[in-house]
Amino acid sequence: MRRVRYESRGGPLFVEEAPLPAPGPGELLVRAEAIGVTLPVVRKVGEADEPGPLGGEIAGEVTAVGEGVTRFGAGDRVTGLCVGHGYADFALLHEAMASPVPADASAVDAVALVRSGLVALGALEAARPEPGEAALVTAAASGVGHLAVQLARTRGAGRVVGAVSDPAKADFVRGLGADHVIAYGDNGWGTPVDYVLDGVGGELLTPALHALVPEGRLVAYSSGGGTIQAYDLLVDAKSVIGFQMARIARGKPELYEQWREELWRLFAAGELGPVVHGEFALEDAAKAHGEIENRSNLGKVVLIP
Repeated sequence: MRRVRYESRGGPLFVEEAPLPAPGPGELLVRAEAIGVTLPVVRKVGEADEPGPLGGEIAGEVTAVGEGVTRFGAGDRVTGLCVGHGYADFALLHEAMASPVPADASAVDAVALVRSGLVALGALEAARPEPGEAALVTAAASGVGHLAVQLARTRGAGRVVGAVSDPAKADFVRGLGADHVIAYGDNGWGTPVDYVLDGVGGELLTPALHALVPEGRLVAYSSGGGTIQAYDLLVDAKSVIGFQMARIARGKPELYEQWREELWRLFAAGELGPVVHGEFALEDAAKAHGEIENRSNLGKVVLIP
């Protein structure tokens, strides 16, 4: 089978032939039909001291199962997070991280919706939104952000603001349901909001915090890091809440499953529509990463084996 790998920080990415993996206890062997490209994986290639497997979101057909697997069998269509080699024709997926793909949904739908949607929905839940409150979503055109904009609207936000790196993305974000769109470099971000869902971090944390009303909440789910001055929290009793999807998956599997079902329900009802920016072959994985590195993507970037 083919898989994508790299040998040093920053790449290059290349395709190699590798043996077909065998599923261990609790694992599924999945023939990948679609692979989601995420910012954390792109950053891993550029920042990790030691090269490692390119994991991530996959969707496809189960071809074999390991000992102890009870929920799935050969022929089932599944999606989930692969922690090993995910940029490949076949990948191993732990049963606990897998969920079924509905018959009327494609593999591309699945990788564009589930993992990114779980992060978006989880961050929104962490913000404890009340009907009528105003929301601001950074990285609003990204794989997670474009779903967060839609989810904030479905949860009854009175006003949704999208923040983007490039004003050229404004029409796309408005088309998702945002009332207003601002660019990161704008002087002031308009009328303050009740909560911010931040997928960028770094230097953007300070203006995002300043965009909150007194007692507002900022949910940080980015891998971009950054620092906040304690006084900026104290002066208006604002809150910063960290959110990581992996903690929910490991510690609250019932909630993880509940959220997955909610995403598919909204998808089936036409209330949540994942957008795919582009589909790339495994051989073009570097180009797919470039779309995210350059912040040019509008929606999800997907690899097709």
